[in-house]
Amino acid sequence: MAFAIPLWSQPAVPVVGGDPFPVRRIYCVGRNYAAHAREMGADPDREPPFFFMKPADAIVADGATIPYPPKTANLHHEIELVVAIGAGGGTGGRDIPIDRALDHVFGYAVGLDMTRRDLQAAAKKEGKPWDMGKGFDQSAPCSAIRTVADIGHPAKGAVTLQVNGEPRQKGDLSDLIWSVAETISYLSGFVELQPGDLIYTGTPEGVGPVVAGDVLTGAVEGVGTLTLTIA
Repeated sequence: MAFAIPLWSQPAVPVVGGDPFPVRRIYCVGRNYAAHAREMGADPDREPPFFFMKPADAIVADGATIPYPPKTANLHHEIELVVAIGAGGGTGGRDIPIDRALDHVFGYAVGLDMTRRDLQAAAKKEGKPWDMGKGFDQSAPCSAIRTVADIGHPAKGAVTLQVNGEPRQKGDLSDLIWSVAETISYLSGFVELQPGDLIYTGTPEGVGPVVAGDVLTGAVEGVGTLTLTIA
């Protein structure tokens, strides 16, 4: 098929021991750890999850160096477990029952939800969308995916982030307010999930600012590590 303009490259994430995983959409869960909800001034009670999105080409590979983004003076890190959706279950990707949700998972990775916090805060205050605070260029660093066949479905394990070797964030997958299966099931009631979708599952407490020259090292126990340098 011919196109009116040159076709761009398909965003993708490496897969440990396999071919790259093409990225279709990136969904992010907001405030999925109680302690992080409190530090952001929100009620940590188990209200229904909410979601925001990042563009697929916001993906950044492990080990990359990215520029400090424009229009912000308060760039924050948020370390997260990432879920990669693949074909599975034989039921399609809409209204997925909780007990079938994990059948749709291809694998897991470590991600950073980079956030222009000042832009997000201003948008919140004015009741406007968060898009420019969350969905900007190079805002979705992601490690290589490890498949379910390799590591299973991690339900507990430390989620950590260091900046220049100093601890910043620490939580545990067991502290997720909404589990991976519950998140997939709930989200699939709003949109039809498809192979190639990524879900960033939320961040533990300890989010904070980074500046040019900082080196971020994140990890999810049993899944992998992710390193990012701010130029």
